[in-house]
Order: sequence, then structure tokens, then C-alpha cells
Amino acid sequence: MSKLNTYKDDFFILLESGFIAVNQADEDSAVKLFKAAEKLDPKNELPIIGLGYLHFHKLELRQACEIFEKVLKKNPENEMAKTFLGICLTMSPNAVQEGEDLLEEMHNSSDDLIKGLSHTAIDFVEKFIKKDPTPVEVQKKKKTKKKNKS
Repeated sequence: MSKLNTYKDDFFILLESGFIAVNQADEDSAVKLFKAAEKLDPKNELPIIGLGYLHFHKLELRQACEIFEKVLKKNPENEMAKTFLGICLTMSPNAVQEGEDLLEEMHNSSDDLIKGLSHTAIDFVEKFIKKDPTPVEVQKKKKTKKKNKS
């Protein structure tokens, strides 16, 4: 255990490197970095959130939601987990409103980054997820339905 204490100061370097690896689609490195960070500080929730972030990036929304919910069961005040959970839920067809509610709640965060992320996510939902289909898309759906009936 004393050897691990030598690397305690590297916790945030490993953690941040894990998030960078996720953004570069290097799943293997991301998992190893988050697991290493978790070994250095097992009580810290950030490596677990990192694994949820990895699932989110792969659009494995169910797994990501499960991880963020697990973090929130331990710490209901974790704003990062709430925000990521809100984003995942807004991308799930049957939970858009629940996700929006979580994101709206995060508008009151004292952390400017969380607040900004929640605003950006709500804007994305309004512009792309809740967007009505265009007339061309409606016509395509009608044509597809007619072909399926034939």
C-alpha cells in the first residue's frame, strides 16, 4: 500500500488522461487510466463517472445511465453525474422530459462549467432532438408506410 501512496498526486493526471483517451476513442487506455485512478483513490466518484462518460461516447446510453445512477445513489448531490445522466436521458426516446428536468436543475449549479454544459445540452435537445420532421422527412415516412402495406 505504501507504493500506491507515492502516486497519490498523480490521481488527477490519470483521471484527466482517461477523459482525453475517451475523447480520442481509445477505450482500452481510458479504462486502464480510470481503473488506475480508482486504485489511488477508491472513494472518489470521478473514475466511475469517467467509465459512464466512456459508455456515453459509445452511445451505450443504458449502461451510462446505470453508472451515473449508481454514483447518484451514493452521492445524490454529485452535479457532474446528474448532468451526464440528464444528457443521456434526453437522448433516450422515452425519457427526454426526465433528462430535461435534470438539466434544468443544473442551471442553478454554483459550478459555471456544469451550468454551461447543462445550457448547451438543453439547446441541443431543443434544436435537434425535439425538432419536428421536415416536409421531406414526412414524405419519406409516408412512402415507406405505403411500401410496407403493399
